[in-house]
Amino acid sequence: MKNIHRMNLAALDLNLLVALEALLEEASVGRAADRVSLSQPAMSHALKRLRGVLGDPLLVRVGARMQLTARAEALRYPVQDALSRVRDLLIGEGFEPAHSTRTVQLLVADNASDLLLPPLLKQLQEEAPNVCIRVQPWRGNMPDPFELARVVDVAIACVPNKFKGFYQQRLFTDRDACAVRRGHPIAARMADPEAFLNAKHVAVVGREFTEDPVDTWLQQEGLTRDVALTVPHYLQALRVVAQSDLIAVIPERLIHAYAGILHVDAVAVPLDVGTFDEYILHPARNHADPGCAWLRGVLMEIAKSLGPLERKRVHKVSNRPRSKVMLRRKEKANIRAAVAAEGRVKTPAGVTVEDMKAGIATAIRKKHGHGGDHRSRAPAGRR
Repeated sequence: MKNIHRMNLAALDLNLLVALEALLEEASVGRAADRVSLSQPAMSHALKRLRGVLGDPLLVRVGARMQLTARAEALRYPVQDALSRVRDLLIGEGFEPAHSTRTVQLLVADNASDLLLPPLLKQLQEEAPNVCIRVQPWRGNMPDPFELARVVDVAIACVPNKFKGFYQQRLFTDRDACAVRRGHPIAARMADPEAFLNAKHVAVVGREFTEDPVDTWLQQEGLTRDVALTVPHYLQALRVVAQSDLIAVIPERLIHAYAGILHVDAVAVPLDVGTFDEYILHPARNHADPGCAWLRGVLMEIAKSLGPLERKRVHKVSNRPRSKVMLRRKEKANIRAAVAAEGRVKTPAGVTVEDMKAGIATAIRKKHGHGGDHRSRAPAGRR
């Protein structure tokens, strides 16, 4: 019996099943042929093959009409169901946000999570109320890329090089700023680097770090700040800032997002912290997945709604003695100007223009903290 079943199954193809579905629905060779765009002789040939495979006449003449046999009647709904499943398999699962109940695995860093999740959840509530987002926190030390691609649907991070084999697209650009409580008198003095360094700070040290990346960067510049409190999350730092005289260096967009709720302001850092880019990434396995594509589109629209960064205001310190930090920045500017002039300037004895270039390049690589391969100049380790 098993061999007969195997032989019969091997004799079938999808075209025969499509013809069978049409014959069972129309109970007429002519109408079935029209339904699937076949000639009547071709449909008659298909019916002959089906009779041989199934061992049943399927259609019999009763007077002037054709009528389905009992076996044919029994096959109607099973054939419809089988072909419906095959069509779904070949076309791929559709995605209707309003009716979907799927769960999406989202890997996202602390700052991007606090910035993007509130508007994302609001939009999901309106358009896809039964979709579940399962957030996986950024751990720093990433697993094997193949394992990561298996367990993550969408990722948001500013270090795309850690996601080998993932599609990537820039989501938004951000930079660090000082968060201060609204009305804090230090805001007026923040243009002075020494006032910034001597203020009481809240440091943010994630689980994968031993110190705030801001402090790592400052140390590379030969500077230190006064850290009075260390917390693991940006939102914790913002809440402390809102209720104290402490300040915190936090991504600027995050400060603006919670400025109204927590009554905090963003003040420019009086040092060159540069900018950093956040990327949206996804594995190749769900590149064509309509549900994941929809979610990526929603995240891109949310990021677009953030708008461009505000132009950084440069404060002038009038008639004040220049601090050591400002003098150091002036010296670096003079060196850069000398390098730009190439051979048109005189260098100190024994020091060539090439030496000065090498020194500047080394300083910049140290500042990046990533071997100088990032376009931004954010503090090393920004997640």
